[in-house]
Amino acid sequence: MAVRVIEVHENVFNTNNLMADQLRADLTEKGVFMLNVMSSPGSGKTTLLTKAINMLKKEYNIGEMDVDIESSLDAQKVSDATGVPCLQIHNGGLCHIDAEMTGKAIMEFEKEHGDLGGCKDNEETKDGFDILFLENIGNLVCPAEFDTGAHKNMMILSVPEGHDKPLKYPLMFSICDLVVLSKMDTKDFFSFDEELARKYILDLNPKAKIISLSAKTGEGMDEFCDWIREQVSAK
Repeated sequence: MAVRVIEVHENVFNTNNLMADQLRADLTEKGVFMLNVMSSPGSGKTTLLTKAINMLKKEYNIGEMDVDIESSLDAQKVSDATGVPCLQIHNGGLCHIDAEMTGKAIMEFEKEHGDLGGCKDNEETKDGFDILFLENIGNLVCPAEFDTGAHKNMMILSVPEGHDKPLKYPLMFSICDLVVLSKMDTKDFFSFDEELARKYILDLNPKAKIISLSAKTGEGMDEFCDWIREQVSAK
C-alpha cells in the first residue's frame, strides 16, 4: 500500500508567517515598533532591556512583554526597575512563541494599558506606545523558527557562552538583524575570541549589525540605543 506524505511543518510555518505579516502591518499602522529579543537562558536579556528602557523612556513610550514557561519574575524585575508597563506571557511549556500567541498577548496588553497606537509625528501628545520589546523565551533553537510579527529580530550572545555558538546554532544567527555580544566586561575571565565570533556571525549573515556591550559598565549601550532609535524612525 502506498504511503501518502503530508508536509505538515511547511503548512504550519506558512500559516504562522501569514499571521506574523498581518500583526506586523497592524503594529506599523499604529506607529509601534516591536523588537523580538532572543538568547539562551542567562545571557542577560532582562538586565540589558532594563538598562536600555531606562535610557530611552524619556523619549518614547515603551511596553515590555516577557515570555517564560512559569513565574513572572523577569517581567516584575523590568517593571520595578523601569516603571514601564510589562506583561508576563506563559507559553504553556513550549520552547517558543509564535505570531498567534504574540497577537493574543498584545490584545491582553491593550485591555490593561489601552490601545498600543504610538504618537504620530504631528501630534503633541504621546498616547499609546512607540516601542514594544518582546523578551522571548531563553532558547537558541525553537524561537528562531517562528516569526513573531516583530519588525526586527535581535539575539544576545554573552561572553561566557563562547565564540563558537554561531557554528552550533546557525539559524538563530542567520535570522537576526542585530547580534549583541554581551557581558564584555567579563572577557578577561573567559576564552572568548571577539574577532572570531564576529567572523562566524557575518559568514552566516553578512547583513547583521553586531554591537559589543556591557549593560553592567555601560560600554556600547549608547550604540545599542542609537540602533533602536534608527529602527523606530525607519518603521
